[in-house]
Amino acid sequence: MPKVLMYCTAVCPYCVRAEQLLHSKGVTEIEKIRVDLNPEERDAMMTRTGRRTVPQIYIGETHVGGFDDLAALDRAGNLDPLLK
Repeated sequence: MPKVLMYCTAVCPYCVRAEQLLHSKGVTEIEKIRVDLNPEERDAMMTRTGRRTVPQIYIGETHVGGFDDLAALDRAGNLDPLLK
């Protein structure tokens, strides 16, 4: 299974929902980068993704986007192959 990385904050309901969806797909480990604790990490996230909101999720080297993007990927049947 590829590495899953998620830029997040402590009080983000979309981050929680993204984590729940990933766990339901068998992901047991998610590397979390808390952008609320370190403004430099938020800057790095914005540079890397071009987005300001959390969560921002990477599966392997693929930028999935936020929770809505992750859920849409799952509904389209494209999340499971990405997690293989």
